[in-house]
Amino acid sequence: MAVAREDSRGSLVFGAPGRNLEEEEEDDQAAVLLSVLVQQGQLGLCFYNSENSSLHYMVDSPDNKELHLLSRVIQEVRPHLILTSAKQERCLTQYLQQLGSDPHYRPEVVTYPYVDFGLEVGKQRLLSAHLPFLPPHISERDKMSYLSSCITFDSPLMLRAVGALLKCLDRRRVGVELEDSSVGVPILQFNAYTLKGVVYIDRDTYSVLQIFKSDLHPSVYKLQSGEKEGLSLYGILNRCRSKFGSKMLRQWFLRPTQDLAVLRRRQEVIRFFTSPRNSDVLNTLQASLRNIRNIPGLLRRMTLSSTKVTDWQRLYKTVYSAVCIRDSVRHLPQSIQLFREIGEELSDNLQNIAALINRVVDFDASLEENRFTVKPNVDPAIDEKKRRMMGLPDFLTDVARRELERLDSGIPSCCVIYIPLIGFLLTVPRLPSMVEKEDFEMEGLEFMFLSEDRLHYRNQTTRELDNLLGDLHSDIRDMETAVMTQLQNAVLEWSQSLYQVLDLMAELDCLMAMSSASLEYSYTSPKLARHRKIAITQGRHPLLELCSPVFVANSFHSSESEGRIKIVTGPNSSGKSIFLKQVGLIVFMALIGSDVPAKEAEVGLVDGIFTRMQSRESVSVGLSTFIIDLNQMALALNSSTGNSLVLIDEFGKGTNTVDGLSLLAASVSFWLKKSLEDVPHILLATNFHSLMQLGLLPTSGMLSFLTLETAVDRDELVFLYQLKEGICQSSYASNIAAMAGLPACLVHRAVEVSEQYRTGEPVKRIDRASSDEQARRCQSVVEKFLSLDLEDKDVDLHGFMKDEVLPSAGDPALVI
Repeated sequence: MAVAREDSRGSLVFGAPGRNLEEEEEDDQAAVLLSVLVQQGQLGLCFYNSENSSLHYMVDSPDNKELHLLSRVIQEVRPHLILTSAKQERCLTQYLQQLGSDPHYRPEVVTYPYVDFGLEVGKQRLLSAHLPFLPPHISERDKMSYLSSCITFDSPLMLRAVGALLKCLDRRRVGVELEDSSVGVPILQFNAYTLKGVVYIDRDTYSVLQIFKSDLHPSVYKLQSGEKEGLSLYGILNRCRSKFGSKMLRQWFLRPTQDLAVLRRRQEVIRFFTSPRNSDVLNTLQASLRNIRNIPGLLRRMTLSSTKVTDWQRLYKTVYSAVCIRDSVRHLPQSIQLFREIGEELSDNLQNIAALINRVVDFDASLEENRFTVKPNVDPAIDEKKRRMMGLPDFLTDVARRELERLDSGIPSCCVIYIPLIGFLLTVPRLPSMVEKEDFEMEGLEFMFLSEDRLHYRNQTTRELDNLLGDLHSDIRDMETAVMTQLQNAVLEWSQSLYQVLDLMAELDCLMAMSSASLEYSYTSPKLARHRKIAITQGRHPLLELCSPVFVANSFHSSESEGRIKIVTGPNSSGKSIFLKQVGLIVFMALIGSDVPAKEAEVGLVDGIFTRMQSRESVSVGLSTFIIDLNQMALALNSSTGNSLVLIDEFGKGTNTVDGLSLLAASVSFWLKKSLEDVPHILLATNFHSLMQLGLLPTSGMLSFLTLETAVDRDELVFLYQLKEGICQSSYASNIAAMAGLPACLVHRAVEVSEQYRTGEPVKRIDRASSDEQARRCQSVVEKFLSLDLEDKDVDLHGFMKDEVLPSAGDPALVI
C-alpha cells in the first residue's frame, strides 16, 4: 500500500519511502490462494490471484484417485496457500502429504471446519463480496442476477470452495492488510478456468526436455526467487515486450492444447508476421507494446484509492498505445481472427478514457508537485482558488507594509506568510534584545513560534485573512483529490474495456515473440490435423543447434498403422537421447501453435507426452533411482493412449542386466499386444542389443529399428549422427573409452575379456609374471614330486609341501 507523507513544501507525496516507483511495481509479489474440495470422484476448486484481484473458478470435474487433474492445476497455478475442509477424502489427504514432501514447492495447507464449506453459506458470502465495479447501492436481487452471468451456480463443490475461500480472504486481509477494516478484499473480475483439451505433460517431461530451466541469478537481490530463466525452449521463444505477455506465453507452455481452432488462430498470425514484407509492421507494433503496462495493478490501486501520479501516466500511455495498435491493426487483413477482434472489441471507450485523462490531469504540474494536479478549466472553483493562490505574494506584501506601520518603530521589517494547515502568520526578525521568551511578547500580537531567528505571530489581520481566504493549499488539494476520485470511478466503470486490452495485447505480444524467434532460427509452420500420424522431415533440436557449430538434421515418421514403436540403437554419445528430445520438443512446439525447427512437419493431435529419460534426485522422496525409473515407466504404460508420444531412454539399466533386459522386453511386448488404435508413438533408445539378438520381441509391423551411423577410421570412431534403418551391432564401448582418456592397457584388456565372455570362452586370468615362467615353475614342482620315493619312510612330504607347493600357492594370483 502507498504511504502518504508531507514533503518540504507541504504537498502530499504518495509512495513507499525509500523505494523507486518502478521497482515497487515490479516487486509486488502476487499471492495465489486455492480452495479445493474432493467428493466421490468429483473435484471442485477456485483460486484468487491478488495481483489482479481476480477470482478463477473451475466447474466440477471428474478426477481419479491419484488426483491427476488437481495435480495439473496446482502445477500450473502454483498457489501459495491451499485451503480445504477438515472433513476430506483420504485421497486428498495423501496427495497433500506428498505435496508437502516436495523440497522445491511447499505451499501452506490450511483446513477450515466442514461448515465453512456449506453451499448456502458460499452463496451468501458471494453476495456479500466486495465488487467495486458494481454500484454501491445495488439490490441483492440485481447482484445475484449479475453474479449468475459471471459464475456458474451448477457446480456445488466449486461454490462451496468459493465460500470458504472468501472467508479466508477476509480473515487474512489479502492485499488490504494496511487498509481500514471496513475495506473488503476486492474482486475485480471472475474468470472460468479449464484444462479441457490440454495435453498431459508431467514435471519430469518439462525438466528433461528443457522446456523450462531455472538458473541461479548472478545477483540474488535482483529477483525475489534468486533465479532466472536459463537455456530453455521458453527462454529462446520469449521475445515478449511486456511482462503480461511473458506470463501468458508461460501459460501457453503449461497448457499445450489439442484445440485445432486455437492452434490455427495462432498459426495464421505467426504466418503473417513471418512474411518478409510484414517485418516493418512487426517492429512498429512491438515498439507500441512496450508502453502497455500492468492494467490489473493500476485498477487495483484505484479501488484502494492509492493511485500515484505515475499510475495516471502509465494508464494514459497504455490506453493511448492500445488505441494506436488498434488503428494500425485495422489496416491489416481482417480475415485473420485476432486482428479482427482487436479492431472490433477495443471499443471507443478507450479513446474516451484517454481523452478524459488528458483533459483532467496536468502531468507536468503533477510531476513537479508529486501529487495529482488538475488542469485549468476543469473545475471553476479550483481555478478561482488557484488564482487567489497565485496572487497571494503581491497581496501579502501590501498587507505586510500596512502592518509594519502599526508595529513598534524598533522593528525594521515584517512579512505576512501563508503556511499550509496553519494559515496566515506575521513574521518579524528577532532583535538582539529579545533573549527570553517574555521578550517576544508584543501588544496586539499572539506569539506562535520561533524559527530561524524569525518570530511568528497571529493578530487580528491574519485571523481575518484566514476567514477570508481560508486554507487555500488544503482546499485545493482536497478539491483535486475529489476530482481524482471521480476520474477513478469513471475509469473503473470502463474496466471491462481495459481488461480486453490486456488479454488481446498479451496474445498479440506472444505471437509476435514467436514470430521473431521463427524468423531468426528459420523455423517452419507445421501442418496440424486430427489423424494419428507424426511426420517430421529434417528436424533439428531447437536448443542444441544454437550451441553446436554443425547440427545434422534427422527425420521422424510414425504412421497410423505401422512402425509406431521405434527402437533406436547406437554407440554411446552417438546422439540417441538428443534425437528423442528433438522429436518431443518439435511435437510440443506444434501443440502451442509455434513454428518448428524442421524442413516440413505434420503433427497429429497428441494428448500426452510421457518420458522415461532422466531420474530425479531421490534423497528427498526416499525412493531409489530404480524405483523412480519404474514409476515413470508405469505412468507411461498405464496412462498413454493411441494418441500419446512416449520417449524412453535406457530403461532397465538401474538393475542387473538380465532383469533390466526382461523388464524392457516385457514393456515393449505389452504395447505390441494392444489393438492398433491404442498403440502410442514410441521412441525407445537402448544399448541392450540382446533385445534383438536373442529374439525377445515378437515379430510385428508396429516395430521398426533405427540406428545412428558411425565410421571407424583405423582405431578412431567417427560419429556421423545420421539416422538410418537397422540395428547397431556393437556399442563401440572400447573406442569411446579410449576417446575418454582411459589407459590403453586397460582398454585392451577390457576388449579381450569382452570377446571371451561374448564367445562363451573361460576368461583367462593374467599375472605379473609371464605365462612361460609360470609354466616352468609348475613343471619344476611336478618333476620334484615325481622324483620322491613315496615308499621310503624317511621322505618328508610335509616339508616338500611347505617348501615347494605352498610358496607357489602363495605367489601373486593370476588376476584379471
